[in-house]
Amino acid sequence: MIERVSGTCLVAVALAFVGCTGDADTADSSAGGDAAAEGSSSPVENVEPSGTAPDATGGAAVNPLMNPRDPAVNETAPATFRVRLNTSRGEVVLELHRDWSPAGVDRFYNLVRHGFYDGVRFFRVLDGFVAQFGINGDPAIQSRWRAATMPDEPVVEGNTRGQLTYAKGGPNSRSTQLFINYGDNSRLDPLGFSALGEVVEGMDVVDRLYSGYGEGGPAGSGATGPDQALIQRRGNDYLTAEFPQLDYIETAEIIG
Repeated sequence: MIERVSGTCLVAVALAFVGCTGDADTADSSAGGDAAAEGSSSPVENVEPSGTAPDATGGAAVNPLMNPRDPAVNETAPATFRVRLNTSRGEVVLELHRDWSPAGVDRFYNLVRHGFYDGVRFFRVLDGFVAQFGINGDPAIQSRWRAATMPDEPVVEGNTRGQLTYAKGGPNSRSTQLFINYGDNSRLDPLGFSALGEVVEGMDVVDRLYSGYGEGGPAGSGATGPDQALIQRRGNDYLTAEFPQLDYIETAEIIG
């Protein structure tokens, strides 16, 4: 919880947020870095992104999520729009503001449009601190995005209750993991964690997300929650087998 962090402990929290490009994206787990390890997977079944299209030869559909440079996943987002997360606990509505974080909002807009967050787990839920998510349940897709990082942006809006922010593991390391702030985490602002949106409906749903597993980490670390490196490598199969009570996003959709 953010209240416990001070002095050198703050550094530990920042590291936990590191989304990392290495195997152990434990840093992604803390609200300071790709805290939400980029690997949470979808629930029992993977949802085929709706934006797929036939390839140039008329063969099988090409999933734009398999190529972060595909123009289909690099469109400019509207100035303001809303996204509904249909979760295992109920509906959450987010409002995104492109002037808060242009690159971050564009990334989120395109990933939502193509189904990246469908089935993704809230793999790091720490009472009073953050609810982190953003690791795709299919390791084949997730592996394409781990290195697709974005440059940092100025902190226009900070980390207060209900704000949506990218996790990161160091400078210019934002990719797909995000977290929703449970409380006043403004001490993350000087570390470059810039909010891109806010919860406008359903914060009570966010408050009810399962948090019983606690902080994650590799085996032998004393952590009881999911290991981000294993989420990256094994996806939802790992989470379903070992952390079955995690809540997840059934579908994410742009609603206006």
